[in-house]
Amino acid sequence: QVQLVESGGGLVQPGGSQRLSCAASGSFFSIYTMAWYRQAPGKQRELVARITTKGITNYVDSVKGRFTISRDNAENTVYLQMNSLKPEDTAVYYCNALSTSTLAGYWGQGTQVTVSS
Repeated sequence: QVQLVESGGGLVQPGGSQRLSCAASGSFFSIYTMAWYRQAPGKQRELVARITTKGITNYVDSVKGRFTISRDNAENTVYLQMNSLKPEDTAVYYCNALSTSTLAGYWGQGTQVTVSS
């Protein structure tokens, strides 16, 4: 069982930056593929960025070059650095952990990011 707690959301102006954190409880954090998803009002939840156990990353096209996902296995934490934020980045951002051994998946409670002037 893994529990995920996101933090770092809030209100930011267009063009600004924000960093989200996701702290995971439990053991064996290093065997989990970690990801950030987001869901805007009236839209489906979408994958924003993913980082594998080997540190391989991939991003949705709309955030490439602006967002960076990283992980600190010693701290059981995954981060999402968001730069050059746009109003269309406004959404609830969710952290996800996927076990590479059992394929069990876990979600955090979400953190709201609002990009507005």
